Amino acid sequence: MAQSSTPSRERIVAGAADMISRRGLNAASIREVAKHARAPLGSTYHYFPEGKRQLATEAVRYAGGTVAHILRKRLDTGPVAGVRAFLDLWRGIVVDSDFRAGCPVLAVSVEAPPDDDIPQALLAAAGAFEEWERLLTDALRAHGADPDRAPALAALVVASVEGAIAMCRAKRRTEPLDQVAQQLEAVIGAALGSSA
Repeated sequence: MAQSSTPSRERIVAGAADMISRRGLNAASIREVAKHARAPLGSTYHYFPEGKRQLATEAVRYAGGTVAHILRKRLDTGPVAGVRAFLDLWRGIVVDSDFRAGCPVLAVSVEAPPDDDIPQALLAAAGAFEEWERLLTDALRAHGADPDRAPALAALVVASVEGAIAMCRAKRRTEPLDQVAQQLEAVIGAALGSSA
């Protein structure tokens, strides 16, 4: 979270992403997000006149974009390096928060929508997962994986890591991430003909 004395829009969005990663979407009110981001409530409503739905959507997009940026940088050196960076990012978040925080994209994805329509935050979560999968798919193909199998392998990576994050929080230890890391590296190595 940013430490400036002026509440910025980005700081509020980052604070919302962090709060959603800890409490889930339904338990994060605008008032609590403003407090968490150390921003006046009025500033929060100024930046997000549509309220919680708008803020949640932007928080999910922010989190998804942050992860995509990290993946993009590390995938340039290969799929294994990208997956390691993906896992290290989440390991840091889980451990640094004493197992209180996870992935805000996942948090939004598993909560029931408040009504029959599909909320924008859920669409943003789907978009984040799709972008991560696309980045992984492209890297796998570029490094020699079977082009037809690469999308399924990318989905396996994202689903495995997201599930491991939830398991780490529940078990209050990092072994699920460690186990998933080991298995994903083996699967990726086999898909690349061990040239990973």
